[in-house]
Amino acid sequence: MKTRCPCCGTTLSLDALVAHDGARDALNAAFKVSGELGAAIIKYLGLFRSETRELSLDRVSKLLNELVPDIQAQRILHDRRTYDAPVAAWVWAIDQVLTARSQGRLKTPLKGHGYLYTILTTWRPNTGAVIAHEQQSQGSVQSKTVSAVLALEAMKNA
Repeated sequence: MKTRCPCCGTTLSLDALVAHDGARDALNAAFKVSGELGAAIIKYLGLFRSETRELSLDRVSKLLNELVPDIQAQRILHDRRTYDAPVAAWVWAIDQVLTARSQGRLKTPLKGHGYLYTILTTWRPNTGAVIAHEQQSQGSVQSKTVSAVLALEAMKNA
């Protein structure tokens, strides 16, 4: 099945995409993260791309597969300590990383997730915001297909 990129108009076969190990792994990992967090992660992944090269699907797969287990566990291990990391913390931390980049405090391309994890360790829940975020997450359950399309839209705009 042929598809067309909404950004550049390039035609790509989904069969070829799924046949590529890195692309298939990246899609599988992306389907595990959805909604607001999925869109934030797409923007975060852009921080690993150099100005002169594209981010390969193998690299995207590797980066996502490093994050997804911790996102699903809603905890991280950093500097031999365990920290709670609910979805709201991930969204907040990624926003802080993106802000640091736009303010010139973060040099890109990133090599790993150390900076993100350091930021995650400073997250403190704002009870009202966390409850509102959880209610919103519970109130609108998205299919994996819708989440994937939203993630691709976010990638297009990143």
